[in-house]
Amino acid sequence: MIGGFRCSHILLLIALVPLGGCLYRSRPVALHTSTAQLQTATGNDLVERINAEATDIQSLEATVTASVGDSKLVEITEYREIRGYILIRKPSSLRMIGVSPILQIHVFDMVSSLQEFKLWIPSKHRLIAGNNDAARPSLEPLENLQPQVIYKALLLQEVDPQSELAVLEGGEHQAIDPRTQEPALQPDYTLNIIKRNGRGWYLSRKLVFDRTDLRPRQQLFYDEHGSVVTDVRYDEYREFNGVFFPTKIQIRRSQEECSIKLEVTTLTINAPITDDQFVLDLPSGAAQASR
Repeated sequence: MIGGFRCSHILLLIALVPLGGCLYRSRPVALHTSTAQLQTATGNDLVERINAEATDIQSLEATVTASVGDSKLVEITEYREIRGYILIRKPSSLRMIGVSPILQIHVFDMVSSLQEFKLWIPSKHRLIAGNNDAARPSLEPLENLQPQVIYKALLLQEVDPQSELAVLEGGEHQAIDPRTQEPALQPDYTLNIIKRNGRGWYLSRKLVFDRTDLRPRQQLFYDEHGSVVTDVRYDEYREFNGVFFPTKIQIRRSQEECSIKLEVTTLTINAPITDDQFVLDLPSGAAQASR
């Protein structure tokens, strides 16, 4: 009897083990809706905001702290804390110079027009040149810098009513509740820009707007097959020359597995920029590679 009692007691305990696991399994805590004061807008309102900013900014000069690395990494470990100088002039010109803040030497120098780009890496005595639309990925994060990607991330492009449609979509993202200082779900707006080309219509980009100030917090660029090619995040807007501009920008490129972080320290909008500022002078004998 005693042996039978022990056996049945053990079997009972074994049977209860999985039940105990179910009883104490942790469950995700549902987030409440943020108490932040929100603004409302229509799709046309947001298109007007985008087009107004695109018109207001014709050129910019900025000094930034830049980091370039592998987008798969949680934290960028390559080329940290480069001091960057950026010149942009519409319709398509960009010049960006990266300088090591410690050694005060150039890490890279690149220029771009609508179709072509050049990237000079002095430490390798290497010039990379190619077409903006046909650049091939490299194993080196620095070599994956594409000027037009940075250009489009920094300057919002107008929505063209002749070739684009804008469709408004409501959504939400996780944010810190201003009253409780805890994570909460905060409603936002997404403007889907659908573009027409010779073969039909396709999703070209998405702009996600923070409803506390109706400023872009994210921009996604798509290829014609529906894949995200560039993911840009915007944060900490400040006013420069009467225009609000993000001072923290992160650009991720999935195809090249490249991530670029920019932190704006100074910014001048619509100052005159001359053609010679977009000329890249190279030392003789520079090795050239095409991409």
